[in-house]
Amino acid sequence: MVLVVVFGVALLIAVMLSGLAARTVLSTSFLFLVGGALVSDGFLGLIHITPDSEIVSVTADLALFAVLFTDGMHVSFPKLRANWRNPARALGLGMPLAFVGMALITHFVAGLDWTTSFLVGAVLAPTDPVFASAIVWRKEVPSKLRQLLNVESGINDGLALPVVLIMIAAAGPTSGQAESGLGKIALELFLGLVFGVVLPLAVNELVRFRLLGPEPKLQPLLPLAIGVTLYALCHLTHANPYLAAFSAGAVLTARSPEAKKAFEPLGEALAELAKFAALLVFGALLTPQLFGDLSFGGYVAVVLAIVLIRPASLLLSLLGTRFTRQEKLVAAWFGPKGFASVVYGLLVLQAGIPQGEEAFTLIAVCIAFSIVAHSSTDVPIARLFDVEDIAGPDNDAATASQAPGPSQEVSA
Repeated sequence: MVLVVVFGVALLIAVMLSGLAARTVLSTSFLFLVGGALVSDGFLGLIHITPDSEIVSVTADLALFAVLFTDGMHVSFPKLRANWRNPARALGLGMPLAFVGMALITHFVAGLDWTTSFLVGAVLAPTDPVFASAIVWRKEVPSKLRQLLNVESGINDGLALPVVLIMIAAAGPTSGQAESGLGKIALELFLGLVFGVVLPLAVNELVRFRLLGPEPKLQPLLPLAIGVTLYALCHLTHANPYLAAFSAGAVLTARSPEAKKAFEPLGEALAELAKFAALLVFGALLTPQLFGDLSFGGYVAVVLAIVLIRPASLLLSLLGTRFTRQEKLVAAWFGPKGFASVVYGLLVLQAGIPQGEEAFTLIAVCIAFSIVAHSSTDVPIARLFDVEDIAGPDNDAATASQAPGPSQEVSA
C-alpha cells in the first residue's frame, strides 16, 4: 500500500507540473524515475524492491504492451506504404549497426566477454520514443520524421527479442524461457503477429452485426477489451505480446477509424499511467549501490552508447534519403532506451549467466541515463521545427499529398 501512496503522490505532482514540463526541459518521466529512487532502500527506504521482485517485470511488461498498442494506433498504412523505405533503413541497417557497435564497446571498454557483450548490444538496440514524446506527438515535427521514429520503435522490440533469447542461451545457464530453440522463438513471433492481426479483424466483423454494436459511451472500451484479451492470450500461449500489441493497434486503426478515435483519449491516459508506474518501480532499482557497482569502463560504454553508437548507426542508415540535415540529426539523437530494454535486461539478470549481474548493471544505468538525456531534450528540439516544415520542399510528393488534417494524425 505504501507503493500505491507513493505512486499517487508522484502522479499528483507530475500532473500539476505537466504544464511546466511541456514548455521546459523538465520531464514528467524524470520525476517518476527520481521519485522511485528517493523512496527506495538506497534513500528513504519506504519501499523495498529488488530486480527479482515480480512487480518489476510485471509493470515493465504491461507498460511496454500498453505503449506499443497505442503507438500502433498512430500508424497509417497508406502513409507507411508511401514512405516505407526510411523505417526499413532504420530497422534493416541502423539497428544491426547499433547492435554490433554496442557489443564492441561493451567488450573493449566495459570488459565483458564477447557473448555477454553481444547480449548487451541486443538488449540496448531497441528504441522507445515514449521518452521523447514531444518529438513523436507534436505536429510541428515533420510527419515523416515522426513516422520513422514511431514505426522503428514499434517493430524493433519484437525484432530484438529472438536475438536476446539466443544470446542468453549461448551465454550459459538459462531460465526456462531463454532455452527456447530457434523454431520456438520463430513460432512465438509468428503467433504474436497472427493474434495481433486476427483478433481485431474478428472483433471488427462481429460489431457489424446490429445486435452486437456498442453504444457510444461504451465504445472506448471495445479496443481496451481487445487489448486485455490479446495480452492474456499472448501470455497463455507464449506468443510475442509486443509484436501483437503494435500490430493490433495498427490493424484496429486501419479497419475501424471510429474505434481508434473513441479510444484514443482513454488509451493515451492508460498508457501514460502504465509508463509512470513502470518508471517509479524501475527508479526504485536505481540505488547508490547499483551505480557504484558499475566500473569506470562501464560508464564510458554507457555514454558512448547514447552519444555515439545510436547517432552514428542511424545517420549511416539514412545516407541518401530525402531527410534534411536537421531531421537526420534529430532522428539520430532520439534513440532512447525504454521498457523493452528493461524487460530484456531482467531476462538477462534472471537467466543466471556468468556475467549476468554486470550486464544488468550496465543496462540499467544506460536506461536511466537515456531517460534523463532524451526526455529532457525533446521539447527544446521539437521547437526547432516550424509548422510549415511539415509540407516543406524536402518532403516526398506523396507525403505532402497525404498530409493529415487537424483531426487525423499520421503518427503518434
